[in-house]
Amino acid sequence: MSTKRYPAELKERAVRMVFECEKDYPSRYGAVKAVASKLDIGAESLRVWVKKADTPSVGGTGISVDAARVKELEREVKELRRANDILKAAASFFARELDPPRR
Repeated sequence: MSTKRYPAELKERAVRMVFECEKDYPSRYGAVKAVASKLDIGAESLRVWVKKADTPSVGGTGISVDAARVKELEREVKELRRANDILKAAASFFARELDPPRR
């Protein structure tokens, strides 16, 4: 069993490449294998680097780019639903003001 030492820049670049092209493959491991073959590094080594980069306790971000985008969109949906509820309440309030009940 040989142990190769890869430079930190290569590790960072490889992990970034996996996160960027992950959507083009059916699984993360498919992206890992493709990037590993392009950069001539071990697929298992790259898989471990990606796992470490995606874990917050090890110093990574804890979320991939897609997950961050999903979180941002969920926050936006929540805000828009809240605004929509406010507008519905305002519309019903003004509708009652314009059309008083008849006897």
